Amino acid sequence: MNEEKELTIKERMAIKRHAMTLQAPEKRAQNFFEVALGYTDEQARQEANRCLNCKKPTCKEGCPVEVPIPEFIMAVRAGDMKKAAAILKSTNNLPAVCGRVCPQETQCEIKCVLGKKGEPVAIGRLERYVADWELGHNHEIPQKANLSPYKVAVIGSGPAGLTCAGDLAKHGHKVVIFESLHVPGGVLMYGIPEFRLPKKIVHAEINYVKSLGVEIRTDYVIGKIFSLDQLLIEEGFDAIFLGTGAGLPMFMRIPGENYNGVYSSNEFLTRVNLMKGYLFPEWDTPVTIGNKVAVIGAGNVAMDSARCALRLGMLKSIKDGTPPPEIHIIYRRSAEEMPARAEEVENAEEEGVHFNFLVNPVEIFGTDQGWVEKIRCIKMELGEPDSSGRRRPIPIQGSEFDMDIDTVIVALGTRPNPIVFSDAAGLERTKWGTVVADEMTGKTKKERVWAGGDIVTGAATVISAMGAGKRAADEIHQALLLRKKQG
Repeated sequence: MNEEKELTIKERMAIKRHAMTLQAPEKRAQNFFEVALGYTDEQARQEANRCLNCKKPTCKEGCPVEVPIPEFIMAVRAGDMKKAAAILKSTNNLPAVCGRVCPQETQCEIKCVLGKKGEPVAIGRLERYVADWELGHNHEIPQKANLSPYKVAVIGSGPAGLTCAGDLAKHGHKVVIFESLHVPGGVLMYGIPEFRLPKKIVHAEINYVKSLGVEIRTDYVIGKIFSLDQLLIEEGFDAIFLGTGAGLPMFMRIPGENYNGVYSSNEFLTRVNLMKGYLFPEWDTPVTIGNKVAVIGAGNVAMDSARCALRLGMLKSIKDGTPPPEIHIIYRRSAEEMPARAEEVENAEEEGVHFNFLVNPVEIFGTDQGWVEKIRCIKMELGEPDSSGRRRPIPIQGSEFDMDIDTVIVALGTRPNPIVFSDAAGLERTKWGTVVADEMTGKTKKERVWAGGDIVTGAATVISAMGAGKRAADEIHQALLLRKKQG
């Protein structure tokens, strides 16, 4: 795999970016296997050869967890996969996850020098390649600092919590993660579908964090079993990191949302992913899905919901001989304003999902038996930009119309679940239910408590949550060192 000769910059720039092989749309729409199949050894080597190894690598600036990007790519180029994996793991505890779901196109890759005149280096695909190589070999546990006398509680085992816990364990601190569900992983387990992020990958990444010395306790609902004050005072923890995410669904608040057949995206995806509803009847979690499904929203969660619904419907059609499903994305803005990743939108379109733009639901109608049968929408037009920077949708009076729909999935975003805040004196929250914390340090208004990820920002990306967990871990470590110095 080593290069035979050193390529010139011109030769490197002439190499075309390597597309990743995907399952064919008509095939993948009928299964829950991973859509993207990864790079071959030869593709990875060729893509690594595209990197210019810039003296001032701007790609690093776009990475929330500060991965030494050129360094790991140079190791791939040299064929030293063990070194490449070690470099990745030096700052990123979950590289196989990031290589699959991180929006590299708007972070590290957008800052790649090659992207100014052509296509950037496929940093995310190379990250996945290296991480998958390492998962197929025995990973090495990095040398940890001497065991410290301090104990840190991490609430939530999603990307923020796992990252924070792993980094603190590397510093030698005893770390205990408290997870409310019966398995760790948070949104990586319940929210992201198998065809985008196989759960065996999540399990492997979690096992790596555990191998660093992190203890994970499942079925612990903090706020019920222990309050934050009890953890600090009675259980003897020296610091707490809140990484509980944002798992409380938001609804449209329109008539008819209580009909059977209306799901929040959280419930729907949890049933499909965490509870293995897509494997029914091998797993006893049936998911009732109709033939005509409307997904409200156009973010990544909406794409995940639509593509899961499509697959469930296709499997049902094949089994029962019923017509294939009709899946609709309903979005009140235009295609240009969609917040979902471009590749997720493209994949959904290829698989047969219909997109209804400049449309907003106003009422859901049901049968006498209480099941959804249609949804009434109104057409929209775009006005001036709002606080999000997107043009504000304005209803067109008198443009209402009905769609025959038997299942509705509401994917409009989430807020933090308030249970963790029970008896949390001194913890300040915003009107949206998020925790007030310093953006760079994660320090909250409550002494010895830090927070990061969706619990602070509201629903965002996996990698932004990881970045917050990483920054908080560093701040917690520094605070504990200061405490040790002060005696």
